[in-house]
Amino acid sequence: MTTPPHTADEGAELLPVATAARTRAALRTLVRPDRGLALTGIGVLVAATVIGLLVQPLLGRIVDVVADGRPAGDLTLPVVLLIAVAAVQGVTTTLGLTRVARLGETVLARLREQFVERALNLPADRLERAGSGDLTARVTGDVARVTEAVRSALPEMARSVLAIGLTLGALALLDVRFLLAALLAVPVQLLTARWYVRRAVTLYADQRVANGAQQQQLLETIGGAVTVRGHRLEERHTERGADRSRKAVDLTMRSVNLVLGFYGRLHIAEYIGLAAVLIAGFWLVRDGAVSIGTATAAALYFHSLFGPVNAALVLLDDAQSAAAGLARLVGVTDLAEQPEPKPGEPGPAGKPEAGKATPGKAAPASVPRQRVASPEAAVSVHAVSHAYGPGRPVLHEVSLTLAPGEHVALVGASGAGKSTLARIVAGVQQPTAGTVTGPTAGTVTAPAGPGGPSVVLVTQEVHVFTGTLADDLRLARPDATDDDLRAALATVDALDWAAALPDGLATVVGEGGHRLDAARAQQLALARLVLADPALAVLDEATAEAGSAGARALERSAGAALTGRTALVVAHRLTQAVAADRVVVLEAGRVVESGPHEMLRDADGPYAALWRAWSGSRAAPHP
Repeated sequence: MTTPPHTADEGAELLPVATAARTRAALRTLVRPDRGLALTGIGVLVAATVIGLLVQPLLGRIVDVVADGRPAGDLTLPVVLLIAVAAVQGVTTTLGLTRVARLGETVLARLREQFVERALNLPADRLERAGSGDLTARVTGDVARVTEAVRSALPEMARSVLAIGLTLGALALLDVRFLLAALLAVPVQLLTARWYVRRAVTLYADQRVANGAQQQQLLETIGGAVTVRGHRLEERHTERGADRSRKAVDLTMRSVNLVLGFYGRLHIAEYIGLAAVLIAGFWLVRDGAVSIGTATAAALYFHSLFGPVNAALVLLDDAQSAAAGLARLVGVTDLAEQPEPKPGEPGPAGKPEAGKATPGKAAPASVPRQRVASPEAAVSVHAVSHAYGPGRPVLHEVSLTLAPGEHVALVGASGAGKSTLARIVAGVQQPTAGTVTGPTAGTVTAPAGPGGPSVVLVTQEVHVFTGTLADDLRLARPDATDDDLRAALATVDALDWAAALPDGLATVVGEGGHRLDAARAQQLALARLVLADPALAVLDEATAEAGSAGARALERSAGAALTGRTALVVAHRLTQAVAADRVVVLEAGRVVESGPHEMLRDADGPYAALWRAWSGSRAAPHP
């Protein structure tokens, strides 16, 4: 269960945050596979703490020997025992903390892997509504806080809690009145903890949201710097960034003041408890109920509680920060796990949906999905509508059918809904209403060739992963041989430049390696498509980044990659429409024309107007 998503200042619907109960349940699930390791680590720490509790009675014994004026030889045994206790405690403590740390690292690795896996499966439109800054803040800040808590706070918290409980038990063994005196500090400590927790939970959650909004604003401003300058929006964006930064700073200062007040109250509790134990010791020694050494041991026991108690309570700061971060991470993983509602059933907001697309998720060109064998594939879109929030309709009851092996080009003005329709057909985005059947839905089985995805989407935004060129290609088909890789590169006319790289297929590309220009990166994506061998290929302006000079070459690469498979192409240039079997024209989210290029070109309709404008711009001399 998750709480309703936060909303940023500009109306972005941030990703949800899990409730405290759901976060605890997720944590139990993460720890469950390593229960044996947890029990062993805690058991060793208990033994180490018990051994350490022998220090105070031994010191009290030394005090009694000195106070009674006994021979110096009587000090030998307690001193030797002190040395032995220190050695054994050191070894067992190290062993226990090591096992607890191993548990923490194992759970942390499992959390990271789960988060990355689920984050990659988030609905694209949901991420767009939240903005990249929110997810970035969770991937960086929240993961870092949980990591820090697991590596430092978890072992120290386990050790502190054990020390507190066992030390109080040792005080009771000396004399129950010492325990009662020490417990006078507990009400102040509990009130302090309650005061802190009630304020910290909301404060740290708000701080995480503010940091996410701040990062989102910075990413938008930097990413759109050219547009910001072009529209003279520098002052507005600077002020907006400053406002969000001020809010983040204000929340940080509130957290600092909260911690200072927390420490001040803890010092009062320490003074009350130590004073009470010393007074109790004075009266008990005067009445002959205990020896001076026993009273000394009691005072030392309580003094030894300063570190564990303060550590445990101070770690509430890290625990609350980590809990807030963990809740945000669990919120993302839960969102990725939520099943899509069936037609007519309540959606995530509790409202029935008029309809729902049946396709599943498509794999990007670099991430293959399992497919089922079938000789052919077709796609049918029926009355699909989509809107990015209230008052933002993009598609209006669009119907479209792709025959097996047919290449269909989507054309239209910017904002007509071409990319949205392409993503819905690819299965990476769910429509508001309507149905889609095809290889992504399971209603029409995928093509032959085990192990590949049923559909691949290639967009103009192509990522070159860091690693060798061969590794980058094998993301689409891990079992591909070097000959398979060369064949795929040759298909898209990329073998020549790939072979010319310093180390050929073993050349490191991506960040920190050999940089590929936009056209070569796009050919790499198309080669991954060939290796994946999907039933349906969806190209969303996949040749747009090549520029005018390389457009024709990249279009030939795309055409070769699409040979023998059903394809939907969002045409960046009308030469792609000419090469398609059929052209579908979108206008304001509706299909206004459909047919072969020649027929639409000769008709006096929207496509003919687009063709005349495009042909005229190509014929016009360039300045």
